Amino acid sequence: MQDGGMRRARWLAPWKDSTVKPAIYHCISRVVDRRFVFKDLEREKFRTFMRMQENFSGCRVLSYCIMSNHFHLLLEVPPMPEGGISDEVLLKRLTAIQSSAFVAGVAQELQQAREAGNESWAAEIHARHTYRMHSLSEFMKTLLQRFTR
Repeated sequence: MQDGGMRRARWLAPWKDSTVKPAIYHCISRVVDRRFVFKDLEREKFRTFMRMQENFSGCRVLSYCIMSNHFHLLLEVPPMPEGGISDEVLLKRLTAIQSSAFVAGVAQELQQAREAGNESWAAEIHARHTYRMHSLSEFMKTLLQRFTR
């Protein structure tokens, strides 16, 4: 080995920490005890939750395969846009996973913060929700939690 015997990680996409290019991940998750739980109804529910999470998170499912006891996802995770997302985009994304009443409450709170000229309050409202966006770990955690319930 040319590097003195030390093994170095190799990335298929050398831009993995880019602030402009998305990262692409192959994710696999197995069912506990390798039980066969994914039947037709469960697959449909899983797809529904996957698409809801996709619409909320800003991540994109490029391809997927749901087997009887595990699944594969090819997931594109773009970086958060510089400067974050607008109030309108935040509210639109929230509609993918929250009730209209919840989204209306967030909209009202944002409006109050903007009218008061309180940018730190508006930023805190955004932070409550956007930490789960553009994140591989949050995408998978939320998808698995929703499906398990």
